[in-house]
Amino acid sequence: QEQFVESGGGLVQPGGSLRLSCVGSGFPFSDEIMTWHRQPPGKAREWVATLWPGGALMYTDSVRGRFTAIRDNAKNTVYLQMDSLSPEDTGVYYCQKVGSTTWGQGTQVTVSW
Repeated sequence: QEQFVESGGGLVQPGGSLRLSCVGSGFPFSDEIMTWHRQPPGKAREWVATLWPGGALMYTDSVRGRFTAIRDNAKNTVYLQMDSLSPEDTGVYYCQKVGSTTWGQGTQVTVSW
Protein backbone atom coordinates (compact mmCIF):
# COMPACT_ATOMS: atom_id res chain seq x y z
CA GLN A 1 0.00 0.00 0.00
CA GLU A 2 1.36 3.39 -0.99
CA GLN A 3 2.15 5.74 1.86
CA PHE A 4 3.56 9.25 2.10
CA VAL A 5 4.81 10.76 5.37
CA GLU A 6 5.63 14.47 5.35
CA SER A 7 7.54 16.35 8.05
CA GLY A 8 9.56 19.47 8.70
CA GLY A 9 6.90 22.16 8.71
CA GLY A 10 6.59 24.89 11.29
CA LEU A 11 6.29 28.59 11.95
CA VAL A 12 8.86 30.81 10.25
CA GLN A 13 9.19 34.56 9.75
CA PRO A 14 9.01 36.10 6.27
CA GLY A 15 12.35 35.75 4.53
CA GLY A 16 13.17 32.62 6.46
CA SER A 17 13.78 29.04 5.34
CA LEU A 18 12.41 25.57 5.98
CA ARG A 19 13.29 22.12 4.68
CA LEU A 20 10.46 19.67 4.28
CA SER A 21 10.88 15.92 3.97
CA CYS A 22 8.61 13.21 2.62
CA VAL A 23 9.20 9.49 2.83
CA GLY A 24 7.38 7.31 0.32
CA SER A 25 6.77 3.60 0.73
CA GLY A 26 4.83 0.75 -0.85
CA PHE A 27 6.07 1.36 -4.39
CA PRO A 28 9.38 1.40 -6.34
CA PHE A 29 10.38 4.89 -5.27
CA SER A 30 13.34 5.36 -7.61
CA ASP A 31 11.20 4.64 -10.70
CA GLU A 32 8.42 7.07 -9.92
CA ILE A 33 7.81 10.73 -10.68
CA MET A 34 7.31 12.51 -7.36
CA THR A 35 5.48 15.77 -6.77
CA TRP A 36 5.06 18.39 -4.06
CA HIS A 37 1.73 20.15 -3.54
CA ARG A 38 0.36 22.64 -1.04
CA GLN A 39 -3.04 23.76 0.19
CA PRO A 40 -3.27 27.39 1.33
CA PRO A 41 -5.90 28.20 3.97
CA GLY A 42 -9.37 28.23 2.44
CA LYS A 43 -8.09 27.33 -1.01
CA ALA A 44 -7.73 24.26 -3.19
CA ARG A 45 -4.61 22.14 -3.19
CA GLU A 46 -2.10 23.29 -5.82
CA TRP A 47 0.93 21.80 -7.49
CA VAL A 48 4.35 23.10 -6.41
CA ALA A 49 7.08 20.95 -7.96
CA THR A 50 7.80 17.75 -9.88
CA LEU A 51 10.87 15.54 -9.57
CA TRP A 52 11.59 13.05 -12.34
CA PRO A 53 13.57 9.87 -11.68
CA GLY A 54 16.37 11.05 -13.94
CA GLY A 55 16.82 14.28 -12.00
CA ALA A 56 14.77 16.76 -14.00
CA LEU A 57 12.80 19.29 -11.99
CA MET A 58 9.89 21.63 -12.63
CA TYR A 59 8.37 24.31 -10.41
CA THR A 60 5.28 26.43 -10.36
CA ASP A 61 6.06 30.05 -11.24
CA SER A 62 5.45 31.43 -7.74
CA VAL A 63 8.21 29.34 -6.12
CA ARG A 64 10.79 29.08 -8.93
CA GLY A 65 14.11 30.49 -7.75
CA ARG A 66 13.14 30.20 -4.07
CA PHE A 67 12.32 26.51 -3.62
CA THR A 68 14.55 23.55 -4.48
CA ALA A 69 13.19 20.03 -4.76
CA ILE A 70 15.60 17.19 -4.07
CA ARG A 71 15.20 13.43 -4.17
CA ASP A 72 17.28 10.80 -2.37
CA ASN A 73 16.33 7.45 -3.84
CA ALA A 74 18.50 5.59 -1.33
CA LYS A 75 16.27 6.91 1.44
CA ASN A 76 12.97 6.86 -0.48
CA THR A 77 12.75 10.53 0.38
CA VAL A 78 12.04 13.79 -1.39
CA TYR A 79 12.85 17.15 0.15
CA LEU A 80 11.64 20.66 -0.46
CA GLN A 81 14.13 23.35 0.49
CA MET A 82 12.16 26.57 0.85
CA ASP A 83 14.01 29.89 1.02
CA SER A 84 12.86 33.51 1.03
CA LEU A 85 9.51 32.43 2.39
CA SER A 86 6.56 34.81 2.26
CA PRO A 87 3.13 34.70 3.94
CA GLU A 88 1.70 33.52 0.60
CA ASP A 89 3.62 30.26 1.07
CA THR A 90 1.53 29.39 4.13
CA GLY A 91 -0.35 26.12 3.82
CA VAL A 92 -0.25 22.38 4.30
CA TYR A 93 2.41 20.73 2.13
CA TYR A 94 2.06 17.25 0.68
CA CYS A 95 4.09 14.95 -1.50
CA GLN A 96 2.73 12.28 -3.80
CA LYS A 97 3.81 10.12 -6.71
CA VAL A 98 2.23 10.70 -10.11
CA GLY A 99 -0.73 8.37 -10.62
CA SER A 100 -1.42 7.84 -6.91
CA THR A 101 -4.76 8.66 -5.30
CA THR A 102 -3.29 8.47 -1.79
CA TRP A 103 -2.35 11.54 0.23
CA GLY A 104 -0.35 11.74 3.43
CA GLN A 105 -1.24 13.86 6.43
CA GLY A 106 0.79 16.77 5.15
CA THR A 107 2.96 19.16 7.12
CA GLN A 108 1.86 22.66 8.10
CA VAL A 109 3.97 25.64 7.04
CA THR A 110 3.09 29.02 8.49
CA VAL A 111 4.97 32.14 7.42
CA SER A 112 4.17 35.02 9.73
CA TRP A 113 5.62 37.62 12.09
